[in-house]
Amino acid sequence: MIEALQTVAWILAGLALGCLPFSYWLGLFFLQKDIRHYGDGNPGATNVFNAGGPVLYVLAILLDAFKATLPVWLAQVVSHIGGFELALVAIAPLAGNIFTPFLRFQGGTGVAVVYGVWLALLGWTGPVVIAVLFGLFFIFIRETPWCVIFGMLLFTVFLLAFRQPFHVLAVSMGQAGLIAYQRRQNLISNPRMQDWVIALSRRNRL
Repeated sequence: MIEALQTVAWILAGLALGCLPFSYWLGLFFLQKDIRHYGDGNPGATNVFNAGGPVLYVLAILLDAFKATLPVWLAQVVSHIGGFELALVAIAPLAGNIFTPFLRFQGGTGVAVVYGVWLALLGWTGPVVIAVLFGLFFIFIRETPWCVIFGMLLFTVFLLAFRQPFHVLAVSMGQAGLIAYQRRQNLISNPRMQDWVIALSRRNRL
């Protein structure tokens, strides 16, 4: 009973911290701008960069990552939570970020939150591998949501290849599902390729 209550408490902590829209607040407080009016309209760190440059962008990344790292790391260290209970705790910050009541349940995609969760679960290996996969797909695909979804799916394959337990795989699949739902309007049409891919394709047809 106590273990169940601890798990619920950490899930709620992850949701509560995930709800804090640091990127949006940084835009308001430091730039006096609504970052949703920039880029793709997403209230995330990328549009902090678009609105205010690299310094605030780095700060937004760190804050959004840390709000996810903290509850997942503490749940393991303080309460020794593991297995599928830990998976629920790990998915909670991204759910809070996406469905934050501070932005009428229309939060950001949460890429930095994903980094933070995997930092707590796998150390630096997690966020570094995910960032490389995102970047790899971005070489070919113009639209960030597609790059994130494909990257998360390939990351799941990476975890499977290194024989991570199923509850760890469940975190990756859960995050991919949440992001796909949040960016569902962007995923209706097929992904657009980068200009160099289109040019190469046309050249091969000649």
